[in-house]
Amino acid sequence: MLSILVCHSYYLRLDRKQQERCKPYPPLATLQVAAMLRKAGHQISFFDAMLAEGLGDYDRMLGAVQPQVVLLYEDTFNFLSKMCLAEMRRAACHMISAAHRAGATVIAGGPDVSDAPEAYLQAGADVALRGEGLSSLLELLPRLDSRPSAAGDELTDGLFGVASLRAGRLAAINGARVLPVGQYEGFAAWDLVDIERYRSMWLEAHGFFSLNMAGSRGCSFRCAWCAKPTWGNHYLQRTARDVASEMLYLKRNFAPQHIWFADDIFGFKVEWVLEFAAAARAGGGGVPFTIQTRADLVSERMAKALAEAGCVEAWLGAESGSQRVLDDMNKGTTVREIVTARSRLKDARIRVGFFIQLGYMGEQLADILSTRELLQSAQPDEIGVSVSYPLPGTKFYDLVKAQLGHKTHWRESNDLEMMFEGTYTSDFYRTVRNLLHDQVSLQKEPHRATSALEQKWRELLAREPQYRSANRPTATLQ
Repeated sequence: MLSILVCHSYYLRLDRKQQERCKPYPPLATLQVAAMLRKAGHQISFFDAMLAEGLGDYDRMLGAVQPQVVLLYEDTFNFLSKMCLAEMRRAACHMISAAHRAGATVIAGGPDVSDAPEAYLQAGADVALRGEGLSSLLELLPRLDSRPSAAGDELTDGLFGVASLRAGRLAAINGARVLPVGQYEGFAAWDLVDIERYRSMWLEAHGFFSLNMAGSRGCSFRCAWCAKPTWGNHYLQRTARDVASEMLYLKRNFAPQHIWFADDIFGFKVEWVLEFAAAARAGGGGVPFTIQTRADLVSERMAKALAEAGCVEAWLGAESGSQRVLDDMNKGTTVREIVTARSRLKDARIRVGFFIQLGYMGEQLADILSTRELLQSAQPDEIGVSVSYPLPGTKFYDLVKAQLGHKTHWRESNDLEMMFEGTYTSDFYRTVRNLLHDQVSLQKEPHRATSALEQKWRELLAREPQYRSANRPTATLQ
């Protein structure tokens, strides 16, 4: 069996916005892989970049552990890992190079590795996993165990779902598969995490402690802007009892006051949610939790089932108040469904957040004002606002890639930079974001005067022509 250092490269200290938010979660997918490899008999060490002081912490651990294998496996449940921030790619390449120099075999996996394997292979990785990569990894490690001196191309000969360098050129083998549901049961390797450090940060910043879980992998819907380098269009769900058991384990051992379910879609079917609620109740009661879901899945029965299971907050991918923009996105939901879902969840006493996306290709001022109207009518409790981000492998990316310049990734999560020629400039969208946040804040404090906000909107609209991009696109999704 092999000595493996499992790690990831999302350093909270390299992302000022997230550092200020101070809501760090352990790298869930990385911990799930660590548990899987330990179950297979390997000797596992773990480096958690999330709360590390810097790259020096990794270098010191690498020197102390001296592993045979370094597995850089990004947390695919962290949406910022899916966005592939430039600062985190730089950190990952440093970690890979250091491991390569130390004589370890280096295996890298994650959304950006799937999209751009050459960057990681050239940094010193022997093998890049494509997609989820776990099936490939479970085949690769026995080869490495029996042939520890084998080079990357020897290790990957005939192996599906990987990439390596051969004579300095990329050799990629397609056919990546996701791991069957049955092989994914069981808990993450929670014992490897410095839970008390996470707890102290949460308590100091927010007065309560939250941990993260996932009951499923992937999403079966086909929004045109949503990249799926990890799971494709698969939706793979754990059993409700297994998820409830893990929640009860976290409750007994770490006493979180809140759980964040990182699933793209939690529950999906009412029957699963009801079974989860019953299993948690039979085990002594679960932990209040927050989820993500879609407006068109929130029936009256679903809202009631979520409340019964302990859901206290649900985030909907509202994206826009313009039906035209939603249709261009191939979102598959309507503005009416968004408003109805908000109402049903409110009736079930579940707080609601809306994810809003500005700047989608072809969006005009009328569409932005429709989004403002949506927030005024639905009155979500919270919103998160971003601008459209072209991710490789999507229809959206293919339509705007000719407009992309040298900047293809945000440096960190507060960047909010338009990377293609949208209708307006980045400054315009940043201003709209701030105004929409102010609007939601005012809705929570009705005694505050709204005249100042309305004046800011009037001032922005008066200057609107100045913010238009010089070469805005005319193409739309078909």
